[in-house]
Amino acid sequence: MRIFRSLSALPPDFGPCALTIGNFDGMHIGHCEIVRRIRALAAARGWKPSVLTFDPHPTQIVAPERAPKLLTTLDRRLDLIAAAGAEQALVLPFTTDIAKLTPAEFVRQILCSRLDARAILVGDNFRFGAKQAGHVDTLRALGAECGFEVLIAPVVEFRGQPVSSSAIRALITDGRVSRAARYLGRPYDVEGAIVTGRGVGAKQTAPTLNLATSAQVIPARGVYVTRTLDLASGAAWDSVTNVGYRPTFGDSHEVTIETFVMSGLAHRPAEIRLSFLARLREERKFENPEALKAQIGRDVHAAQSYFRRAQSGTRPCPTPNS
Repeated sequence: MRIFRSLSALPPDFGPCALTIGNFDGMHIGHCEIVRRIRALAAARGWKPSVLTFDPHPTQIVAPERAPKLLTTLDRRLDLIAAAGAEQALVLPFTTDIAKLTPAEFVRQILCSRLDARAILVGDNFRFGAKQAGHVDTLRALGAECGFEVLIAPVVEFRGQPVSSSAIRALITDGRVSRAARYLGRPYDVEGAIVTGRGVGAKQTAPTLNLATSAQVIPARGVYVTRTLDLASGAAWDSVTNVGYRPTFGDSHEVTIETFVMSGLAHRPAEIRLSFLARLREERKFENPEALKAQIGRDVHAAQSYFRRAQSGTRPCPTPNS
């Protein structure tokens, strides 16, 4: 996918395009359906399937106190947009000047003049322009003037519930990672570097990988079935992960993410992507390290059962880099 990170970087051949506009945080199944529709429309008309997204999130500029915690980094979001089928994307730096554009200025100066949009697909709650004054009827009127078609994407639901980034955030922070995976179309994942821990686990319970991540949304405290991907080699392992404060060892200052790779490790990865598949239990304090070690054994057994069911087809188990 061709990626352009400013208006000045746009090539003359960006258009004509079929375009969708949004933040696409998480790139959930609703977002993927929108990109699929854009791709089909572009193929039928001989246009380029394209995405306009923003960095930072517009709310961080216009109302930082209401800015949501993001499910994906910009690079991860772009990878997922490309995987969904977009051929090109403009990451528009969202500045106070962009925020001040009226709906008509935004459409004429950016969508028409720079992107050469011939069709634009958005949700029915789409808002744009200064103070979010523009809505889908505004866009239709401007489209009739500027020569592009406006299409409305239907809301995607899962078991009768609308899929949205805000709903996914709530599920993850509540520990409901299996449900979140249904909304996302893949397991929720976080990335980061492996850092040195205190060494207590290796000596008293089980050796773990200690993840340092800049992820803004972390699953609720507890123990999870996970998959661990080495970002350098592509090797992946079944694992069990504890998110919490290590109460058995008296630590309580900051959340740690510690992963036990069930098959053992031939090498220690430098950076990993950790995918959360299912929640096993809440984090709790044990009387001593021996009791914790016994519980880890039970957690591993439960995780092994999960993966066996996944392999037999009775429980979905998406890959972490899907």
